Amino acid sequence: MKAQKTKAGMIAVVGRPNVGKSTLTNTLVGEKIAIVSNKPQTTRNRICAVVNRGESQFVFMDTPGLHKARTRLGDYMVGVVRQSVSDVDAALLLVEPIPNVGGPEEELIERLESAKISTVLVINKIDTVKKEELLSVIAAYTENHSFAAVVPISAKEGEGVSDLLSLLEDYLPAGPWLFPEGMVTDQPERQVCAEILREKLLLCLDKEVPHGTAVELTKFSEREDEVIECDATIYCEKDSHKGIIIGKKGAMLKKISTLAREDMEKFMGGKIYLQTWVKVKENWRDNVNLIHNFGYRED
Repeated sequence: MKAQKTKAGMIAVVGRPNVGKSTLTNTLVGEKIAIVSNKPQTTRNRICAVVNRGESQFVFMDTPGLHKARTRLGDYMVGVVRQSVSDVDAALLLVEPIPNVGGPEEELIERLESAKISTVLVINKIDTVKKEELLSVIAAYTENHSFAAVVPISAKEGEGVSDLLSLLEDYLPAGPWLFPEGMVTDQPERQVCAEILREKLLLCLDKEVPHGTAVELTKFSEREDEVIECDATIYCEKDSHKGIIIGKKGAMLKKISTLAREDMEKFMGGKIYLQTWVKVKENWRDNVNLIHNFGYRED
């Protein structure tokens, strides 16, 4: 049991799709708990990442990117973002080093300001620009909005992340830790493993195919020899997509499964026996019941 001098707080990580929220989350924790991809709208659920530093516990809430929803699943993802900024101790608005405040950023800033949440502007991907170019980015964002602080970082390289944690410590209220020591996420192990498989779909497939996929683990159990048996069903929306996912003589599915198994084993710290199947569920992203069945729930 921690002494009463401990601090703990919830911090929302928000921004438009593909600005590096999940990369930052994984860098903060020190291991993969949120999937990453160069494709937008990768994260679908809110993921809590727990970081313990001295007597302080930071609970970062990685959220889907705010975007214009085109399906019921999109509506759910946008709802997750809006709920996530309603009851936190501070927020990080993650942006790219571009000297322009876009529509998604304006909406997020407006919501954070109306909720009176202390917001730190985090300019990510500083490894992609010259340092002097950041001045115009800072000016564009601070001209009409007041931020608690501005912190330039590279989530990919880890630059500035320690400084960010030191700054955020001031926003943590005194009190007991919210999660036990050693716990790095609120996501069940089977959910993280399902997301790892979906990440490999995003990595290996092109265009609309990976965005129309969902993963359901129908078996996740440990055998006597300590090998975890994992049966996974990949759902897609069209027969043509099923053929692409499986590939010629099953080559693509084998590639996806192998990459997923390797990362699952790193996360679980042991051997995984993974079997995968592909099934078609037409228009599942507009079917509320199927969205819930695949783990995307408001609660």
